[in-house]
Amino acid sequence: MRASHADRERAVDVLKAGFAEGRLTQDEYEQRVARAYRAVTYTDLQLLVGDLPQGPVPLQPPMVLPPPAVPPTFLPLPEPQRTNPAATGAMICGLLTPLTWGVTAVPAVILGHKARTEIRRSGERGDGMALTGVVLGWLAIGGWCLVMLVTLLALLPKT
Repeated sequence: MRASHADRERAVDVLKAGFAEGRLTQDEYEQRVARAYRAVTYTDLQLLVGDLPQGPVPLQPPMVLPPPAVPPTFLPLPEPQRTNPAATGAMICGLLTPLTWGVTAVPAVILGHKARTEIRRSGERGDGMALTGVVLGWLAIGGWCLVMLVTLLALLPKT
């Protein structure tokens, strides 16, 4: 990258500070200042001030445009979020529906919908767990409705 006049002036300021602190001799200071004013690139300036404690001139010029915004997907979470307890309960009730012959299906649906509402409002984790509870609960309820319908149809008198 090509250096600007302001970059050269910053390098000369660093050289002045180094000379004032006794880090450069008079001859070395004058040679470096002359080379700084003739410098074309940042690398030329870096070589002149890199050994001084004020630090090197940055290798890249300051950005004219603001840096691109980082998508929220790539930003770290501010703090670990807790999982919504109703979502955990919904998933457990949903998974237990086959073992309980559908008794836990209604609590799974209720807890799942409650958890999803709370998650949207508070930003907690557990939306997938709540959705699992809702889906399994509705599948169990639908299954029981189908069993009752088939049983009712089987019990109807045939004409």
